Order: sequence, then C-alpha cells, then structure tokens
Amino acid sequence: MPMKSTMRSFKYDYMGLDAESIKYSMANRLEYEVGKDLHTATDRDWYNVTAYAVRDRLMERWMETMRTYYREDAKRVYYLSLEFLIGRTLSNSLLNVGIQNECEQALHDIGLNLEEVRELEPDAALGNGGLGRLAACFLDSMATLGIPSYGYGIRYEYGMFTQRIENGHQVEHPENWLRYGNPWEFPRPEVLYPVKFHGRVVEYPDETGQKRYHWVDADEVMAMAYDTPIPGYNTNTVNNMRLWSAKATRDFNLKYFNEGNYIKALEDKNESENLSKVLYPDDTTAMGRELRLKQQYFFVSASLQDILRRFQKAHYHFDKLPDKVAIQLNDTHPVLAIPELMRILMDLHGLPWGRAWNITVRTFSYTNHTLLPEALETWPVKLFEEMLPRHLQIIYEINHHFLKDVMHQFPGNFDLLRHMSIVDEDNGKRIRMGHLAVVGSHKVNGVAALHTLLMKSSTFADFERFYPGKIVNKTNGITPRRWLHHANPLLSNLITSRIGDEWTANLDELKKLAPLADDPVFRDEFRAVKRANKERVAGLVKKHLGIDVNPDAMFDVHIKRIHEYKRQLLNVLHIITLYNRIRFNPGAHVVPRLVIFAGKAAPGYAMAKLIIKLINDVADIVNNDPAIGSRLKVLFVPNYNVSTAEDLIPASDLSQQISTAGTEASGTGNMKLALNGALTIGTLDGANVEIREEVGEDNIFIFGLTAQQAEELRRNGYNPWDYYHGNQELKQVLDMIGSGYFSPDEPDLFKPIINALTHSGDHYLLLADYASYISAQERVAELYADPQEWTRKAILNVAHMGKFSSDRTIREYAEEIWDVKPVKITLEQRTEGKKVKQK
Repeated sequence: MPMKSTMRSFKYDYMGLDAESIKYSMANRLEYEVGKDLHTATDRDWYNVTAYAVRDRLMERWMETMRTYYREDAKRVYYLSLEFLIGRTLSNSLLNVGIQNECEQALHDIGLNLEEVRELEPDAALGNGGLGRLAACFLDSMATLGIPSYGYGIRYEYGMFTQRIENGHQVEHPENWLRYGNPWEFPRPEVLYPVKFHGRVVEYPDETGQKRYHWVDADEVMAMAYDTPIPGYNTNTVNNMRLWSAKATRDFNLKYFNEGNYIKALEDKNESENLSKVLYPDDTTAMGRELRLKQQYFFVSASLQDILRRFQKAHYHFDKLPDKVAIQLNDTHPVLAIPELMRILMDLHGLPWGRAWNITVRTFSYTNHTLLPEALETWPVKLFEEMLPRHLQIIYEINHHFLKDVMHQFPGNFDLLRHMSIVDEDNGKRIRMGHLAVVGSHKVNGVAALHTLLMKSSTFADFERFYPGKIVNKTNGITPRRWLHHANPLLSNLITSRIGDEWTANLDELKKLAPLADDPVFRDEFRAVKRANKERVAGLVKKHLGIDVNPDAMFDVHIKRIHEYKRQLLNVLHIITLYNRIRFNPGAHVVPRLVIFAGKAAPGYAMAKLIIKLINDVADIVNNDPAIGSRLKVLFVPNYNVSTAEDLIPASDLSQQISTAGTEASGTGNMKLALNGALTIGTLDGANVEIREEVGEDNIFIFGLTAQQAEELRRNGYNPWDYYHGNQELKQVLDMIGSGYFSPDEPDLFKPIINALTHSGDHYLLLADYASYISAQERVAELYADPQEWTRKAILNVAHMGKFSSDRTIREYAEEIWDVKPVKITLEQRTEGKKVKQK
C-alpha cells in the first residue's frame, strides 16, 4: 500500500470524529502502540492502527455506559451463549459509530484503501452457525436499543476449523484466528475466577443443625476475562461482551522442570488451558464429550461469579437478584447455570432450598433452538458423578421436588413422571438438559411461531400442560445494520435515496418501498444493483477459486450448515434432474443457473461430509460436460463464515430454505436473503411460515409436506420405495448416484446415501417431497425468465421484511421476559474536533 508523508502536518482533537482527527489518532497509534513509522509499517500494521483509532472512539461511550448502569442501578440482561459469531468488528464499529466515510477519507489521505484494510481482519472464530450469529445480532440490537446487557461466552483460541476442499472432500485445518492478536479485545488479568472440577462432596451440619455441603478436593482452573466493546447504532450506548479464557493455577511444576522432565512440567498447564482452546471439540470420543461438558460448566461458573460480584456491589440481599438480573440461556449449553446458582446460594451463602429455588427460577429464562433429539443435550449421570458431583446432587433434588409437584397434580400417572423426569432412566441414566432448563426457568421461548407450536404440542407438551403460559414465542430476527446497510451498500443507498434512512433503526419503514415495486425506473435500478453485486461475486470466485461465473445466470443459493435435515441432498437431486433434462433435450430453452453451496459439516458427521463430496463430484461432472455449457453450473464455496455470507447474500436471486417441515426451529438465513431481494423456495418450516405471511404467498415458492402432513405420513407407514418406483426421473437420479456415475473411480462411494434414502427409511422425507420440489423449481425458472415480474416480487420481499428485525425481537424479550427498561447514555459535549451527538 503506498503512503503519503502527511501524517505530521496537522494537529487535531485526538478523539474527534472528523477525518483529520482520525488521521492524527492513527499517527499516534502507529508510533506509540505499534512502534512503527510510515516506512516500516506493514499492511497488517495499518489494519491494527485503524482498529485502535476506531476503538479509541468507543472508549468514552463504553466507560460512560458502564458508569450510567451503576449510577442508575439498572436491571441488566446477561446473555449466556457458547457462540457469538460476530464476524469482522472494524466494519460494524465504523457503521455503528457513524464514521465510515471519515475513516475512509483519512486512510485515503495517507494513501490507503479502507476496503483493503478491512480484508485483513479475520472473522472472529467464536461460533459456527445460526445460534452464534443470532447471539451477535442480539448484542447489536440490545446496544442499539439501550438495553443494559452483557454477552458471556468463551474466548476460543481456535475456531471449529478452517474448511478446505481437497479432492471433493471436506478437510479440517486449525482455525487460528488469534494468530496476529486481536486489537478489539481488552485482557482483564485482574478479573480471574476459580472453576472447580471433580473432587467429592462433604456433608456437615451447620450451627442450627441444618445439613450443609462442601465441595472439596477438587481440581481448579482459572477463568480470565477478555472484554470486547459492542457499540449500538447511532447511539452512545456501548455494551460489553466478556469472554473467558482458561488459565492454569500455576504455569508449570518446578520439580519436574528441574528434573529435566519438561513435558511433564507443563502437563497440568496444557490440560487446564485446553478448556478454551477449540470451539466444539469432536464429541464422538469420551474425551471429547468430557471436554465439551467441561467447557459448558467453565463458562457458566465464571459468568455467574462475575454477575454476582457485580450485583453485590450495590445489594446485600439475594432476594433482589431477579429484580436486578435477568439471565438468558441461549440453548441448552449454558443450562448448568441453574444448578450452579443453586449451589452458590445454598452452599456459599447459606440460603435455604425454597428461597434459593425461587430466586433461581425468577432469574433464568431459556431459549430452545431445536426439536431434534440429538441437539437436545443429555449427559451420562456417570460423567456428572466424576466431574460435577455437587451439581448432580442438586439436579437430583430439583427433580425430586419437581416430580412431587407433578405427582400431586397428576396422581398415579407414572408414565408422565417418567417422560417429564429430568433424569432419563430408560437410556442408561442421563441428565436431560432441556428438561432442566424448562423446570428451572420462569419463561421458555421458541424462535418461530411454528417451532413454538411444535414445542407445545410435541417435545414439551407435558410441560405445557403442567406450566401453562410458561412457553412463549419470540420469532428470531436479524440486524439490518449488518445484513443490509453494511453487507449491501448499493441496495442500502438505493433504498435511502427513495425513503430516507430511518429504516436502519426501524425496519418497518421498508414498507414504503412497496408502491415502488410497480415503478419501472425503480425496478431497473433495483435490478442494476443486483447485477453489480453478482458481478462482484463473480470476480471473487474467479480470484479465489479460479472459476468463471456468468453473472447473467440465476444465482441459486444454498448456504448453511451441512446437515441431513437441511436437505442439501434434495437440492443435489434437483441439479441432477436438470442435468438429465438438458442432456436428453439439448435444444430446450433453459434459464441459466448457478447453484451455490456453502457450509461446514461437523468433523464427526460422516453422512454430512459424504454429501459435501457428492456435491463436489456432481459439480465436476456437470461443470465439465460440453453438452451442458453455461446453462447449469454448480459451485461449493469453502470455509463459509460471516464475511462470505456478506459477499454471497446480496448477490443471491433464489434462497433455498428446504428443510423437512417441523425440523428447523426458525432459520435466519432465510431472513437475510429475503431482505436483500432474493426470492425464497422453501417448505412451511421455521420462520418460512411467517415470511410467507409477510411477503404474500404469491411472492414465495412454497412446496412439500407440512409438519402435520409429514407426521401423518410417518405415522401411517412411510415407504420411500413407493416414490422411487413411482417417479421415473427420481429413480434415474438415484440410480446414477448409486451406480457410481459421479464417482467412477469409487462406484460404491455414495451407496450409504442411497441406503439412507431407501433401505433406512428416508428419515427426512426427501423422496416424498421430490416431485413437489421439482415442480416449484419449474415455477422459479418460469418467473426468472420474466425479469420485470421477478424484480417486482423481489422488491416486495424487501418491503415486507420489517417484522424480522432483531430490534423487534429484543423489544419483545425486554418487555415480556426480562422486564428490563432501556437506559439513556448521555455524554458531555466535546469542545474540539467533531462534536458527539447528544442522545
């Protein structure tokens, strides 16, 4: 990057928000923080300098936000999540503080390009999929709305993995996102808490004769805090994300070191610090499962110690805890917080059971994200006995009191007791974390209307009967700042030019676009934006993957975690069907289509990894068949992350949301794609149901069985062979996969896929939905051939996405679950540089 030697020719307010002050701040940071000058600074130094300069402008707001919360004794929300998929921080901070143009100008004056600087920031590898991205959107909305809040999680040294595609296979490599440090975080070595594991429990009477318990002879790991500021949009509020890193209680054993046994000297340190090493260790092994449970307890124990320390600064009686603290459990991963709070209140502070339980239930609320049995965590009792013996005792006691209440309400119903018990006695004695979450929380929410209905009618039906009103719906949302304003600046600018910029904080404003769907000029401008975004993606694909992409083709996008229920495989069946139709009728008119896949499979999920291999092998055959030409192409984009999503989503024409009805809790990719003008092809699953209600059934392509129909089909005896023999096109597609057409060197490679779809019963009903899916795709192609009508429907999708803002979701949580009020943050007026707006 060329640089101009103009850094010292001015002097401005160090904290000003104008370009000249930012430039002055960069000069200061380059010299005093990075220790370089213009001649020795590298590209990465300039990224760090830019990050420091922007971060500095958050500090005054951050400090004042924290002071105001203490001064007003505000009730705070603590969002506990094992994932926070925040993506890149620089872009988000520039946008929310409102200094993107000024920073771009400052860098330009130095001879640098903001876009090139931004590209040097790695995505923070703190999550994997929708769970973590939702948590990140919620942090943004809470700060934007002025909700006093903290995010708590783990500072993973390595992400899940970096995905590379080698010979069509997913290959996992370490994701060392902290290799070059992280300029956005603040290490807090003074914020250090001990976390115990193993040991034994000693029972003793207190001075009144009451039984008390002491957890002794335990191993200890230290949890050290790292803080990251989370700025709200166009506001002075800057909240905190606090992540925990595992530290050993001692660095090494000097005795072993002096004896020359250097490996043994560091053994305890390495074992302790493995806790925060990797996101989601492979749980196909006993050691992996133990490490995952340890991670969950590690972060909830440290978080609760921190929360209670903050509470006790101003309050002496724990009875006030639910009035000042709301803890949201994001899925079952943090549910150990329930018995942990009980342990702290009873064992460390001497509260009796009834009082401690009342406080605990009123403090916690739980978000359920799935109805899939494998995702509703259960843990072997034996593992609890060894690792968390006191918590097992408390869970047994919670279960005892709970089942006694159930028995009083439903006397003699022993089957009900067995189904509702927190301890599963039928499958090797396991702790049901979902059950514990429901029993120990005052509110439980689903994340889409259908998902919540299914929670009440199936998975948690007994709990709905026992706790009427406890289970409520809070449909997920996304932050429009990240997913439209930042990710799609061309469309953002077009929208703002027509309806103003209030939509960034109030997404319902997009309804003003609806009349413009019938404006030919606006349609042309909208289509030009989409074309420009597609050209940009085509350039990125050529640059990084060496593949030529036709921007005139329909961009048919399927980007999400690879899982059988998400049915990437059904999409592959359609691709092969199209391939066969073109081969057998080469003269037919076909709408050119580029099918784009992206997503990671869990390292231990063999079937998902085999589906990735199939996608790539099909792509190899289709893309290189001269009879197909440019009419059909297939692309798998490796290492899908937030930044990749920000590239692909604005360029998408068709959004694939095709999970089996009744399996996807909500989905947020469907919202992001529709907000950026992609039309949805999908089942009536998750939030697709509500998207159809908002955009209108004429502006979405719905196909397949409903959740009720799917359940009835299974109940009546679903036979996939009936569909195989009853549909010649489907039979041909499956025979091609099974016979090795796409894997000639390994003809039997994909036999497990065919067996899963036939002999094993086709659990996710791909064959049952195949014909309906193909028919819906034919309607897609027909509409895409009419650019004016396609664009009109795309505009209407954008116009009716107001409901799906995470701001709306957070307002509902704050008012109906947390009982938390926004707090206004006011800063003193600056006297130099650009003045801070007063809020």
